[in-house]
Amino acid sequence: MSNPRQELTRFVRVEAARLGFDLVGVTSADPLEAAQFHARWIAHGYAGDMAWLGRNLDKRADPRQLVPGARSVVCLGMYYDPPPAATGGALTGRIARYARGDDYHDLIKSRLAELWDGFRARAGDDIGGRYYVDTAPVLERELAARAGLGWWGKNTVLINRRAGSYFFLAELITTAELNLDEPATDHCGSCTRCLDACPTQAFPEPYVLDARRCISYLNIELKGSIPEDLRHGMGDWLLGCDICQDVCPWNRRGATTREPAFHARDGLDPVDLVELIAMDRDAFNERFRRNPAKRPKRRGMLRNAAVALGNSDQQEAAVPVLAEVLQKEEEHLVRAHVAWALGKLGGVEAKQALEAAREKELDTEVRQEIEDALKKCATAGSAAS
Repeated sequence: MSNPRQELTRFVRVEAARLGFDLVGVTSADPLEAAQFHARWIAHGYAGDMAWLGRNLDKRADPRQLVPGARSVVCLGMYYDPPPAATGGALTGRIARYARGDDYHDLIKSRLAELWDGFRARAGDDIGGRYYVDTAPVLERELAARAGLGWWGKNTVLINRRAGSYFFLAELITTAELNLDEPATDHCGSCTRCLDACPTQAFPEPYVLDARRCISYLNIELKGSIPEDLRHGMGDWLLGCDICQDVCPWNRRGATTREPAFHARDGLDPVDLVELIAMDRDAFNERFRRNPAKRPKRRGMLRNAAVALGNSDQQEAAVPVLAEVLQKEEEHLVRAHVAWALGKLGGVEAKQALEAAREKELDTEVRQEIEDALKKCATAGSAAS
């Protein structure tokens, strides 16, 4: 005798795999206990300026608020880890692995649409549902853990025993009743490599991230000035950060993507910092078209490039570039971080560039950065004499 629920569950697994999804799990649409943790996390201020994470808490807690009558949630994972990258030079910056190719939102959403069309054709028009990829009030990590895709690691990233953690998440919430999977269990054990490796100490405790100190937050979500005490820890990261995942033992044999669109584009692995910080708006838009790096926009990426140049310790090569940008760049945010970079690198040429800029700078914040940078140059000069 046929079992409609079992057949429909098998269909969604087979069809999802055909469409390029590497992980598939099913959980109920029941309310999430983890929603309480999310609410406390917000209350502690750990979300920083990401105010949207504190909205629609009722919907985040209960998938049935998004899809009335929902019974099942199909959780999907798609690997994004590209083949190993080439080693960059002294004046290059890094982009996190997920953002080196095409924007995953566009690709995964189109695959989800195709999956939903096939699912509904099989299940019947009376079946309701919606699908999401990273753009709705869905606690996708918690749902995916409950569906068996992986466990919530100490670095707050979902980890799969076979695949590691380099995969995107997506969800299909439906009123159809499907066979459910067992939740994943924690396998972090006593390991603290991810916590110990974070340069900005963004983990106040295991399984808790203070986004305000996270490099990915600083170079993507934060729209204004990066706190000075965190700039050095950002190293050469221009967009995102992979440190806490790179050191994870479960990623030693992590799965690589089979999706060509996620392979690194030319010029993004690594990124030439000199070329980047000199880009005008048209050149920037052309280079990062349909790429996640568009999110912080040109001003944010050039701000990040200035920090990376300041952290490069390549005084002779970086100072002339920064000096020219300080003179010509219109964005106040970029000039402020360029001034910091010049002060950090120091030297006679950096001091001269800062003094020249001080004479004509009208923006208060930039002027203060210049003054602070000049003090650093003077201190460095005194130490050298």
